[in-house]
Amino acid sequence: MIKSMTGYGRAVGTGADEQIVVEISSVNRKTLDIAISLPREWQSLEPEIAAAVREQVTRGRINISISAEAGTGGETSFFNSAAIAAALKELEELASTQKIPFEPDAGLLLDLASLTRGRSTMISAEAVSEILLATLAEALDEWTAMRRAEGDALARDLAEREVELKKALQQIRELAAKIVPDYREELLKRLRQSGLEFELEDERVLKEIAIYADRIDISEELTRLESHFDLFNGFLKTSGPVGRKFEFLLQEIGREFNTIGSKASESAISRIVIDCKAELERIREQVQNIE
Repeated sequence: MIKSMTGYGRAVGTGADEQIVVEISSVNRKTLDIAISLPREWQSLEPEIAAAVREQVTRGRINISISAEAGTGGETSFFNSAAIAAALKELEELASTQKIPFEPDAGLLLDLASLTRGRSTMISAEAVSEILLATLAEALDEWTAMRRAEGDALARDLAEREVELKKALQQIRELAAKIVPDYREELLKRLRQSGLEFELEDERVLKEIAIYADRIDISEELTRLESHFDLFNGFLKTSGPVGRKFEFLLQEIGREFNTIGSKASESAISRIVIDCKAELERIREQVQNIE
C-alpha cells in the first residue's frame, strides 16, 4: 500500500552506561535528502545509518537525531571521578619531580572536579555501534508504521475523489451524446426560419452536421480518461513508491480535461470540466505527500 512521506519515529536503546535515543522525522520532498545529527565521537557510523534509512525510503526530507543520555543501570555520578583521580596523580607526579610538597585539599578537589566535568566520557563508536543500529531499526519501524497509516488515509481520500471524477465523466458522456442531435434540430429550425426548406437527408445538411460532430467529438478523450482512472485505482493498491507516477498521471488527466473543455460547445460540460480541474488540483496537493 502507498506510504506518506510524512512521519515520526522514536526509540531508546539501553547500554551499560547510557541510553541511546533515536528520533526520526520526515516531510515531503521530490528527492531523497537525509540529515543526520549525532555526537562527534560517533560520526564514523553515519554511512551505516544513512544506508539503513535508504533501504526504507526513496524520497523525502529525513531528519535523524541521535543522542546519548545517562543510563538507568545505576546512579549517575555528578563528577567525573576517574578524571579527577587521573588529574591528582599527574599533579602528584609533577610535584614530586619538582620536589614540591603536595598536600591536596577540598579546594583543589573542587577545582579539579570543575575542570574535568566537561570532558567527554562518550563511549567509542565501535562499542556503541550494535546497540545504536538496533535502536535505529526500532525507530525506523515506528516511523514506517506511521507513514503507512497516513498513506492509508491518503488512499481513502484519493479513492473518494476519484469516484466523484468518474461520476462527472459519466455526466459529460451523457451530455455529449445529446449535442449532435440537438445541433441537427437547431440547424434545421434555423434553416426553416430563414425560409429555406431542407430535408434531413440533404447532402449539404448532412455534411454540415458531420463536420460539426467531428469538431466536438470527445469520445477519444473520454476513453483515455477511463483508462487513466483504472491506472489511478491500480496505483492506490500498489506496494512501493508511486508518488511520481501519480504526478505524471495527473498531468495526463488534466490534459484530457483541458481538451474536452476546449471542444465542448455545451455550457453544462464546460462547468463540469471546471469543477473536475479544481478537484484535480486538490488531488495533486495530496499526491505531493505520497512517496
